[in-house]
Amino acid sequence: MISRNQRINAFIQLGNFLTDPKHVLEIEDWITSANRRNNWFTPENSALSLAAIGTEFLNPQKLTAWADRYHEPDQIKKVGVIMAGNIPAVGFHDALSVLISGHILLAKPSSDDLVLIQMLLEKLAELEPAFTENIQFVDRLNDADAYIATGSNNTARYFHYYFSKKPNIIRKNRTSIGILTGAESADELAALGEDIFQYFGLGCRNVSKLFVPAGYDFTKFYESITRFTNTCLHHHKYFNNYEYNKSILLINRTFHYDNGFLMLTESPAFVSPISVVHFEYYDSIGDLKLTVQGSAENIQCIVGSQDLDIPEVIPFGQAQKPGLSDYADSIETMEFLARL
Repeated sequence: MISRNQRINAFIQLGNFLTDPKHVLEIEDWITSANRRNNWFTPENSALSLAAIGTEFLNPQKLTAWADRYHEPDQIKKVGVIMAGNIPAVGFHDALSVLISGHILLAKPSSDDLVLIQMLLEKLAELEPAFTENIQFVDRLNDADAYIATGSNNTARYFHYYFSKKPNIIRKNRTSIGILTGAESADELAALGEDIFQYFGLGCRNVSKLFVPAGYDFTKFYESITRFTNTCLHHHKYFNNYEYNKSILLINRTFHYDNGFLMLTESPAFVSPISVVHFEYYDSIGDLKLTVQGSAENIQCIVGSQDLDIPEVIPFGQAQKPGLSDYADSIETMEFLARL
């Protein structure tokens, strides 16, 4: 059995590898391969994700403090992890959780995010050979003692059916929202643009819905996000989505705002198509609180001004900067693993 200190030290070494400039060429090879496999994974976005893993998740002090909060499991189990593939290396946190807790990882990466997950875990085993037996890439999860699965609402029903007889965490579709009051500065609105456009809006932590006061004027918002123009217009997949969704809004004669790369349309739905952000008016913060509370199972995170009297709100620009304890669907993965 690999000791907790060995496990922590191995991940710290991986973090050092990711942040050490002398390894930049090897990491660039990973990034190029990931982009060839999935055009959504631009070199900039993959580099951003790997840098966040190296500096935030694998920060020695943060990693040690996080791991030390949880007791060692009584028995080592095989944990099957079905990973999402919507943004680069999105399944890494689950892999980290399983391995740092001492269990055996049966990893089933998404075909959209195969390269970065495989490279990260292979590098980890290279740095700490004792991990070799604890990291297994599999096509089927029949041998797993427990499951962590991330997918759509439809696949979640499938997961519940097949995995119900063993301990499991099943995650469904979630998205994130932004709350505007009209008093935001241009810098805050530009930071909101990061929450919307980072990873092209494909992540559950990306803002796809805005709540705005009645009569809100979107002019300042649009003026504040112009720096994302080239990113959106020059990425063919994003721009194809923009043109397609624009045609749907026009054909259906749906009222919308449009700045040439992002459309805003009023809708009660939380999830919006790529290149579209939904908005909804509110009359008071009190009413908005009730709306948010009633839809909590659909919301991953909330961005807004820190003056809002809503405890879950995080600052603009922080949606795609989760910490180790920012668990998907607010389910403490490490606590689940400790109880197995």
